[in-house]
Amino acid sequence: MSTIQPLIESDAIARTATPLRVLAWPIDPGNPYTASLYAQMEQGLKVEAFSAGSLAHRQDIWHVHWPESLLNIRNPALAAFKLSSFLAMINLVRLRGGRIVWTVHNLRAHDGLHPMLEATFYRRFIPRVDGVISMSETGLNLAREQFPRLRGVPAAVIPHGHYRDEYLRCEGNARAELGVTADAHVMLFFGEIRSYKNVDALVRAFRHVRHSNALLMIAGRPKSALLAESLAKEAALDSRVRLTLRFIEREQVARLFSAADLVVLPYRHILNSGAALLALSLNRPVLVPDLGSMGDLRDDFGDKWVRTYSGEIGSETLESALEWAARFRPSICAMPDDYQWERIRSQTVSFYREVLKSR
Repeated sequence: MSTIQPLIESDAIARTATPLRVLAWPIDPGNPYTASLYAQMEQGLKVEAFSAGSLAHRQDIWHVHWPESLLNIRNPALAAFKLSSFLAMINLVRLRGGRIVWTVHNLRAHDGLHPMLEATFYRRFIPRVDGVISMSETGLNLAREQFPRLRGVPAAVIPHGHYRDEYLRCEGNARAELGVTADAHVMLFFGEIRSYKNVDALVRAFRHVRHSNALLMIAGRPKSALLAESLAKEAALDSRVRLTLRFIEREQVARLFSAADLVVLPYRHILNSGAALLALSLNRPVLVPDLGSMGDLRDDFGDKWVRTYSGEIGSETLESALEWAARFRPSICAMPDDYQWERIRSQTVSFYREVLKSR
């Protein structure tokens, strides 16, 4: 026994000293979330962005984000091939002793192009998940409800971090620069325009808003030409609607938010929202549907900053939200500790180690 114990201790020390290897998919330099999450992780941890050659050596953790994005490929044969390849790579990582951690950003593919393929994918993917990260308690409960097998794997609630360090504050007169009058009541929708985000319904509801000096700004790149055409037709019926249908460069984002009184995100379905966090990071109150984790967001930031509504978006909801947005609130939205990136990185690394111990 005296001989075995030192061997066990030295082996444990060796394992501790070995850098933790984390494969991340994706790390997108254009996406502030992934860039912030993996920046300045603790010493002794090596994070590698997924590439064709990244599976040539063993990985401890493969941290997966947005696997459902492969279901947004329109060609069903190509989507099936990509998903099969993805699952085969997961098998390889696990065969070598690595573990799969999934951050649940969404519970379904946004575009809903391939429902049968989607059901097959999740049926094969979920049993291969060794640890799950949710951005809210509600999100975790919904994930476990939809995928009961997740109840048997380690889980952590780690919120979406803020964007305050990624977007500089607008120092000039944003409204003057955008040609917006000082007395306008401005609502802003910001982000990529996709069917599930319900922007066309927002425009229809806004047309019945009775405030003559109300203004709706919609800024973002449409997912398709058909969406752009449909939105342009809706907007043409009300001169108070202003469209900027293109990708918004990062240096222009703060100007748009600074000009707005209220950010409106009228999604048909939602689990988490980076756009809502962006609004709060830029000190703008936000109106969101009472779906997914939006209630958790309201509880964390308070009802002075986050307002939720039920049912379909309507003019009464918008008018009431405009009045709510006009009430006094601090000029700076206080950022809760749970949304600070240093804390989020630390919790994420701790969870990696928990998943590895659970094997």
